[in-house]
Amino acid sequence: MAEPDRVRRLTDQEGRRLQQIVRRGSTSSVRYRRAMMLLASAGGNRVPVIARLVQADEDTVRDVIHRFNEIGLACLDPQWAGGRPRLLSPDDEDFVVATATTRPARLGQPFTRWSLRKLVAYLRKVHGRVIRIGREALRCLLARCGLTFQRTKTWKESTDPERDAKLDRIEHVLENFPDRVFAFDEFGPLGIRPTAGSCWAKQNRPDRVPATYHRTHGVTYFHGCYSVGDDTLWGVNRRHKGAVNSLAALKSIRAARPDGAPIYVIMDNLSAHKGTKIRAWARKNKVELCFTPTNASWANPVEAHFGPLRQFTLADTHPPNHTVQTRALHAYLRWRNANTRDRDVLAAERRERARVRSEKGVRWGGRPLPAAA
Repeated sequence: MAEPDRVRRLTDQEGRRLQQIVRRGSTSSVRYRRAMMLLASAGGNRVPVIARLVQADEDTVRDVIHRFNEIGLACLDPQWAGGRPRLLSPDDEDFVVATATTRPARLGQPFTRWSLRKLVAYLRKVHGRVIRIGREALRCLLARCGLTFQRTKTWKESTDPERDAKLDRIEHVLENFPDRVFAFDEFGPLGIRPTAGSCWAKQNRPDRVPATYHRTHGVTYFHGCYSVGDDTLWGVNRRHKGAVNSLAALKSIRAARPDGAPIYVIMDNLSAHKGTKIRAWARKNKVELCFTPTNASWANPVEAHFGPLRQFTLADTHPPNHTVQTRALHAYLRWRNANTRDRDVLAAERRERARVRSEKGVRWGGRPLPAAA
């Protein structure tokens, strides 16, 4: 049986960048939808689920996944444009890119960064090679090479010593037991304030939301639970994060599979998720807690589904209180779960996965079945 289409394991920078694009949604629709495809695939979602999530063809999703595995995050910006032949040789273009990515001070220039005007002037008088190029042509060249003018930012790698082991365990349960894998995470804080968004309106006449100065309603956190096998999302709003509310969410997940067989819950390693009471309850009720590595919450399958939740229930709204906001969230969840893939298709996929597990000789809990006599 062919291996399922899935992105390679993300680096920490790639995971955080995709998570940022999906959560903010303040980018082009092409980048947003492609980032959602990649993040959903990294979280273990299958191609049909991703296609339904972004309203795209399954072949398109596969093409984006394969392209990411080849060139990385550059696949978020497909090169669809044409134009006349380039006037610079490949060597000249490489020299321009190398110059633009070198600090001016190292080249004897008295400033810390290039502007297009300064870079054009330098290229025209550099010793041994004269490159004549306009500012717009230079900007387009740098953009084709993946270079844009950006602010300097700090970065951080996952310092979790068990990073690879945790990611391996998450990948193992997603591949072998998708019908018994769940994901849990908090989404928020959710305040009562006007939230900008987008909608269809007459050109240059967008809808307006009022500004507020006094916000006295406090905040809530959406405690979301996601069933990977059923492609079902549910949750509840709470005033605070905490071990009590996390345990309540885990109990709702256990209730979704009341047969007593082991289940696996993927969530981040927040202190409220791994207290003594939660671990004791998990051992007693055959719940394995699969924690994502530190600074790698992108590995949680539920992350990709929080993006649409924000875009379709919070953006372009001005709720008067938390009750109205919560009702809107739950109404969207009911609509979403009722409009996921056909239940017959899901049942057929579950039967196929059970057949593959049987051929591999694997049973619940990850232990091999005894060899036939």
